[in-house]
Amino acid sequence: MPAFNEQTLDSWRKPASENEEQKISNAISMIKDAIKNHSILKTKDIEFVIQGSYSNNTNVRLDSDIDVTAMLKDTFYSEYREGATRENYGFTEGTNNFNEYRAFIIEAMQNKFGKDNIRSGGKAIFIKSNTYRVHADVVPAFQFRNYHYETKNNADDFIEGIKFFSTDSKEIINYPKIHLKNGITKNDNTLRRFKRTVRLYKRIKNKMIEAKLPVSGNIRSFLLESLLWNVPNSIFNNTNIWNEILRETIISLYNSTKTDEGCKNWGEVSEQFYLFHSDRIWSRADVNSFLVQMWNYLEYKS
Repeated sequence: MPAFNEQTLDSWRKPASENEEQKISNAISMIKDAIKNHSILKTKDIEFVIQGSYSNNTNVRLDSDIDVTAMLKDTFYSEYREGATRENYGFTEGTNNFNEYRAFIIEAMQNKFGKDNIRSGGKAIFIKSNTYRVHADVVPAFQFRNYHYETKNNADDFIEGIKFFSTDSKEIINYPKIHLKNGITKNDNTLRRFKRTVRLYKRIKNKMIEAKLPVSGNIRSFLLESLLWNVPNSIFNNTNIWNEILRETIISLYNSTKTDEGCKNWGEVSEQFYLFHSDRIWSRADVNSFLVQMWNYLEYKS
């Protein structure tokens, strides 16, 4: 018999509670207000991009926080196909400086939440939770325009992402809007079971940690979602029994991550980067070991 019955698993696959949803909404509203009320930032073209588990609808109950990217669009970073430059598109040097922009974001958060509730991290600005709002991470970023696949010098034809720098000057690019769009498509194509299964994996990982199992810190929520992104849709669609879906997804992922060859072409949900590339903190071996732990924790049999 599996360790958990269907009723338990069905409760775990549900998103944040109504009360948690309200606290998430409160945090987002306060962050937006902070920037809109800042004397300099209020004059900028800033788009708020909600990232992470909440925006992807994979957050689990009692484990909710929010990631908000403040994407500046007045100045953007860009990359081009071989042989092309910004001059081909009529672009000129930007007037905004990233470090200055980040400093303004920190100042805006301190003005709104108080200095004691703000901590500046390597990538994000962290805002403490309270009874009114959840913990929030605010990421200052510039719009990123990927013109690698554009051949006619059309300035409006680009893949949109975000680009920012850590405090140790490491460049980070990602594509949250494409991630969100692709996740919705897979969820629609799997009878909404993709995102529910992501929540199950996250909840089970949390339970394993509570049980003092030596779960690698490299097993992040983003990784779990990306792993399940690479599971064939048919596995989600073959059954509506959660223990069966868990069992079959674990088997599929385990078999594929036995060797580098089996998963070398796997992408992140955005499909803009390989999942197992050298800059990531996780490895194929981390994943394969975690899947064995998870299988044993759920008391599945071969």
